[in-house]
Amino acid sequence: MNKYELALVFKPSLEEEGFNEAMDKVKELLARFNANIVKVDEWGKRRLAYEIDKINEGIYVFITFEAEAGAPADLESRLRISEDVIRYLIIKVEE
Repeated sequence: MNKYELALVFKPSLEEEGFNEAMDKVKELLARFNANIVKVDEWGKRRLAYEIDKINEGIYVFITFEAEAGAPADLESRLRISEDVIRYLIIKVEE
């Protein structure tokens, strides 16, 4: 299994309940691909470096997980169509 880090930026308009539901969906996606979540780091609401679709802020979350090599591509295809996610990035962590 490879180790990856997933960086997510959610819409700032999400209330706490909506944010928790969006996080549960991401965790369910990771579980579907047999990923082992190592660490979840929630940074909260931060200002974006540049405006995206007239949005200046986002809720930042970083998830470290272990998964098979094909999981990140499948995960990206699911995150791309998510309405709550503004941006995402998956990188492989070298040990």
